[in-house]
Amino acid sequence: MSAAFCFRTGVAALLVSGLVAGSAADQDAGSLLEEQILELRQSGLESRRSFALLKSLTTEVGPRFAGTPGDRAAVEWTVRTMKEIGLHNVRTEPVEVPRWVRGDESGEIVAPYPQPMHLIALGGSVGTPERGLEAEVVGVSSLEDLAARSSTEITGKIVFINQRLVRTQDGSSYGQTGSVRRSGPARAAEMGAVGVLIRSLGTGTHRFPHTGATRYEEGIEKIPAAALAIPDADILETQLASGQPVRFRFALGAHRLENVMSANVIGEIPGRKKPEEIVLLGAHLDSWDVGTGAIDDGAGCAIVLETARLLLELPAAPRRTVRVVLFANEEFGLSGARAYAKDHAQELDNHVLALEADLGPGAVWRYRVKTDTDSVEAAKKVMQWLQPLGVSWHDDTAGGGPDLIPLRAAQVPMIDLSPDATYYFDYHHTDDDTLDKVDPADLAQNVAAYSVVTYWAAERQGRLGRPPADEPLNW
Repeated sequence: MSAAFCFRTGVAALLVSGLVAGSAADQDAGSLLEEQILELRQSGLESRRSFALLKSLTTEVGPRFAGTPGDRAAVEWTVRTMKEIGLHNVRTEPVEVPRWVRGDESGEIVAPYPQPMHLIALGGSVGTPERGLEAEVVGVSSLEDLAARSSTEITGKIVFINQRLVRTQDGSSYGQTGSVRRSGPARAAEMGAVGVLIRSLGTGTHRFPHTGATRYEEGIEKIPAAALAIPDADILETQLASGQPVRFRFALGAHRLENVMSANVIGEIPGRKKPEEIVLLGAHLDSWDVGTGAIDDGAGCAIVLETARLLLELPAAPRRTVRVVLFANEEFGLSGARAYAKDHAQELDNHVLALEADLGPGAVWRYRVKTDTDSVEAAKKVMQWLQPLGVSWHDDTAGGGPDLIPLRAAQVPMIDLSPDATYYFDYHHTDDDTLDKVDPADLAQNVAAYSVVTYWAAERQGRLGRPPADEPLNW
């Protein structure tokens, strides 16, 4: 038995018996805190259980689109898995989710040079007439370009929005171009278009299209909308550049059904001293109906579950409660995020920190915080344990991830552990989002980083200050 083990076990026993008031465990950078953090970091790097969890989820459940049998199976899988790893207070909290069915879909260039096209309906799109929709195509480079056109140029046409997503390490181009998918169909319909095609929001060159949600607006006609695989968008772009009229036909069987019930799944490690104070670890359980949701967001689910399991192996629970939340229906409307903020409104002031894993399984390279000015320096201290993992300090503009938007509005402090997203959008929202895209070592490095930050926040003596209020967010 090692001397380090004896030391940790002895201190843990004293903590449990209450005989060590004001001990090193109560100090922000005390010896026990340091000891536990280093152990967690090493255990995270060495463990491959996160990959085993991801393999189980993608094999036994697979796609987990809101309101489907896969969604229900995922909730059952999560409840079972949380109990197996030893989390406490495991429960489901009901969430009403929309139900959208993709149906059959096909597309083709009819003229001047006929070719079949690979496309996919945008989430929430209405369907076409049964025999499809055919019209002349007008190409635009962006929503700004669309707005600059005259309605006479757009009316009765299929609008092709040909804006490219740029490959970046931080995935920022997705935020800059996402409005094309979300708002493009509504903006085109407003000008009289009968349908919309977009260049897939992806960075790969494989011939599979990328789906994702679109939003219709009250008072504006709902028109069918689909994304073209990137090579097919190139073909359409070339035909439009010929100067000849281009006609396109596509058929979508998409339709909406009545809302159904899903659930957020929650498990906890109750705090030993301040159980009312909460460090939240989040990811979203749902996925799109294509692929198996391995990178989006099965990887995030595996990261936070394995982080919690490692914390449970410590000799004593951390000072504060660590709460793992796997949110329902992030992809198609943030239903679980909204429900959580409403259901837990009375305790949001006691959420001392929130982290979300939802940008794939790439190795963490960047650390950002969102807290008050006085707490930024305290949060920077974590870098002494993150830097050996290859993580760099960035700034105090953490975003927290989509499911944390309502908590951000409630001024909950946030930390971002940004994974390398260089290749994430090659596979995002496609049939090719599968387990083979995940490097087990990178996934383990994520677990190590999340374990360090989570334990530090849950164990340190003081709380991070509340950040300034954000501008109102459209969530």
